[in-house]
Amino acid sequence: MAYYELNEQELGRRESLKQLRELGINPYPAPLYPVNATATEILAGYQEGSFQDVCIAGRIMSRNIMGAASFMKLQDHTGRIQVYVKRDEICPGEDKTLYNTVFKKLLDIGDFIGIKGYAFVTKTGEVSVHAKELTVLSKSLRVLPIVKTDADGTVHDGFTDPELRYRQRYVDLVVNPQVKDTFFKRSLIINTMRQCFNEAGCLEVETPILQAIPGGATARPFITHHNALDVDMYMRIANELYLKRLIVGGFAGVYEFAKNFRNEGMDKTHNPEFTCVEMYIAYKDYIWMMEFTEKMLQRVAEATGGVRKTIGGNEISFEGPFRRLPILDAIKEYAGVDVKGMDEEQLRATCKQLNVEVSPEMGVGKLIDAIFGEYCEHQLIQPTFIIDYPVEMSPLTKRCRYDDSLTERFELFVNGKELANAYSELNDPIDQLERFEEQAALKNKGDDEAMYIDYDFVRALEYGMPPTSGIGIGIDRLTMFMTGQESIQDVLFFPMMRPEKF
Repeated sequence: MAYYELNEQELGRRESLKQLRELGINPYPAPLYPVNATATEILAGYQEGSFQDVCIAGRIMSRNIMGAASFMKLQDHTGRIQVYVKRDEICPGEDKTLYNTVFKKLLDIGDFIGIKGYAFVTKTGEVSVHAKELTVLSKSLRVLPIVKTDADGTVHDGFTDPELRYRQRYVDLVVNPQVKDTFFKRSLIINTMRQCFNEAGCLEVETPILQAIPGGATARPFITHHNALDVDMYMRIANELYLKRLIVGGFAGVYEFAKNFRNEGMDKTHNPEFTCVEMYIAYKDYIWMMEFTEKMLQRVAEATGGVRKTIGGNEISFEGPFRRLPILDAIKEYAGVDVKGMDEEQLRATCKQLNVEVSPEMGVGKLIDAIFGEYCEHQLIQPTFIIDYPVEMSPLTKRCRYDDSLTERFELFVNGKELANAYSELNDPIDQLERFEEQAALKNKGDDEAMYIDYDFVRALEYGMPPTSGIGIGIDRLTMFMTGQESIQDVLFFPMMRPEKF
């Protein structure tokens, strides 16, 4: 029984399914099928006399039935290729059921079939496969959207509605195969970064997703409950504190491509579930990390088509070196005020003067961040390192060697958005505990994004952590930049959606 009301075409497909079974044809046979070539391999590599014993498989995407012979387009994971089907070739005996009934009447657009045959060139010059055998591999019970492109390249009846594309990504990938290119590049980005981390002497590791304390960032966590232990747990908002524990344990460098979860808003650049890579390396500082980041991003850009990218109408170059701008200088440059040394009361007055919206629970760090966000971020189009954040904004960061009111931290901004966050890591356990306590005071004041006190992490630091630099880079946003996408939903296979009601 269907869980929805079937339309006429869907009823017809189910009737075809029934008839296939009555003919003794299993519409969902065992999965082993001896594919030995792809559409792209044949189209790119065909020479006269080659590919004379090929076995391909894929979806029927179009058909042109012409009596005893037909053409169709078959789509596999690499692309589409034309297949020529002749009745007497696939039905060499007297029984022509496979062609006259199965192929012509019971198969539909979207069905998976297997073809054994040989490659040839048609009279019109198109490389095709001449079918010698046809096997039904999977019957499609729903009708695919038919996207047509005319001779001028104009697309008709496109599957373009974002709500449908993101919710039914499996359909999007079938009828809009160009979408796959973004995800191939996403994989290339990750693999290129992995090579850079490995070459720097770092070990790829895994850390917990379920955590007793959601540490490593200022964000609102998702809460769940562990039944066996009868304790509330948190989905991780960052993996920073666990990775630094491994540096304490003696690893020279570690990194992890991690799924993080933050129970916050959704927009074109934020998804509650996102991917971030964090890397920590001993005996380095944030200046070394800036140089490493420049080289790595230039390498990633080159791997995905070149150092110049067009993002939101802006041409952006990932060729280093990037500009380095202290955050207080940025506020002075773009907001026209000098906030250095201001206390909370003075900052609130400045925010009011600048028409920056604030709330009572915000402390010094968040007030400075609010001014920066309102006046500076959108100005930072070319890759720019914003450096030397006030201590109040950076509870896990080592103080600047030349000014202990600041920290050795940078954030990398591209096209007005944060891409990376990095520190010379705080390894003084006494200082760390004091900053955790300041965060706890903010939480008591009502800031639900303030950090919890992680006493085990403080204990780890008390055993000693070497001088260390660390960085976190948002993979989803980086993929957006490297592929020219303007919405995070376009670089996630399955972005967060409101649950569908069936």
